Amino acid sequence: MNASVNRPTSLFQAAHDCLLIDDLALKLERTDELAEAWRAGSLALDGTDLPEATLEAGRPARPELVHPKQLVRRGIGNEQGRLALIHAIAHIEFNAINLAWDAVQRFPGLPEQYYTDWVQVAKEEAYHFRLLRERLQAGGVDYGDYPAHNGLWDMAVRTAGDSLIRMALVPRMLEARGLDVTPDIMQRFRQVGDTRTVDVLQVILDDEIGHVECGSRWFRYLCEIREQDPEITYFDLLNHFLNGEIRCPLHRAARLEAGFTEHELDRLEKLCT
Repeated sequence: MNASVNRPTSLFQAAHDCLLIDDLALKLERTDELAEAWRAGSLALDGTDLPEATLEAGRPARPELVHPKQLVRRGIGNEQGRLALIHAIAHIEFNAINLAWDAVQRFPGLPEQYYTDWVQVAKEEAYHFRLLRERLQAGGVDYGDYPAHNGLWDMAVRTAGDSLIRMALVPRMLEARGLDVTPDIMQRFRQVGDTRTVDVLQVILDDEIGHVECGSRWFRYLCEIREQDPEITYFDLLNHFLNGEIRCPLHRAARLEAGFTEHELDRLEKLCT
């Protein structure tokens, strides 16, 4: 589905339209435009005529989406394996653009800073995607040339009914896992001499700490206004959605910077599989 080319004045409508754009170049362009329009004060937080929140997300026809078990793991020691891994990370960043716009369009009635945070996240995710796409194109391939899975958006659908659950399980669970695994991925690229990709991943890691911190901050805000204990609520949600299974090792320093507490990390490590 391609969104209208009209330029809405409501942030919610603008985010909704951008989310639905299929065309890759247009989605990236509109993401930058909307972020600038919000920064300039050209978009209003108008809650009187909200679009109907969609469970769809626009994406290009490729990559082919398959079940995660159908994805072939390739060793990074050869060029195709290296490019396949970069493509997998690029796909995560593309989905993260949609996740950020969905966090805006789906949950009206929150403080203005909430929307400022997630608009900025959308812009940074688009920048990350461009960096990774440049690495793919330098290797003679492009985004869409390898299959991918839809796990991130599937979690967006599962958490669509509640902003608190969304903050807990997308930034504080799925994206926090990215903080854990990125240093090891960087080391693997370093070992094969791909220092340019290492530099790109460092940019992404630094920014993603801030994205997870946004999730932590708004998760705690929502717990506070609902008079729920954040730690109890978080682990209850992990148990409900993941049966309490967590993968380790954790990048403790990055998670602490991203708003986790030492006690939370101790508890998470006890759940590690």
